[in-house]
Amino acid sequence: MEEAEMQLKVKKVTDKFTESLYVLANEPSVALYRLQEHVRRSLPELAQHKSDMQSWEEQSQGAIYTVEYACSAIKSMADSSVYFRSIDSLLRHSIALRERLGSAQGRSTIAPQSKNPPGTS
Repeated sequence: MEEAEMQLKVKKVTDKFTESLYVLANEPSVALYRLQEHVRRSLPELAQHKSDMQSWEEQSQGAIYTVEYACSAIKSMADSSVYFRSIDSLLRHSIALRERLGSAQGRSTIAPQSKNPPGTS
């Protein structure tokens, strides 16, 4: 009887061992199959994401260029404030000269009228 029990135990162990070897031998192919299926399902979506990202990158590069150009224009405007101040002072000076000329011309036209015409004195 002990012999029969031992035979039964050995058979169970060898069956379990054979099953384990079978699972180990075939498991990598199942894992690779699942990996292949995952890649097959995910790849189109990943390709679309890549395309979207490239498009967004191009758009953002364009926006960055526009912002940099606007910043340089604003900086140029800020740097030109010296010129605007100079133009302002020249305009003020010109207006003052025009007013002086106008008042001088007004006096010169008024002055001959206040004098007596020749021969009336």
